[in-house]
Amino acid sequence: MAKKRISERKEAWFRILVAIISGIILDIWKILISILAIINWLITVFSGKRDKGLANFSEYWNTEKYKYIRYLTFVSNKRPFPFTSLERISKFGK
Repeated sequence: MAKKRISERKEAWFRILVAIISGIILDIWKILISILAIINWLITVFSGKRDKGLANFSEYWNTEKYKYIRYLTFVSNKRPFPFTSLERISKFGK
């Protein structure tokens, strides 16, 4: 029982490191995603068809942000990028 408590305490301290590193990456990435959202909107308005590649790329950020918040609030132990590989929750466009 004591070992489990120590392990959980170490994991809680590690979440601070994850919060800082992943938070910085996700905030920088958010700027790119915002620009891509505007570009995709413009493409859709003028061509009548959205760019699925841009939408799929944006979905990676959505998934990682979701994992980040779940990890920091202790809902999940699944670490966000860059501590795990990139993934998408949504399977649209596949």
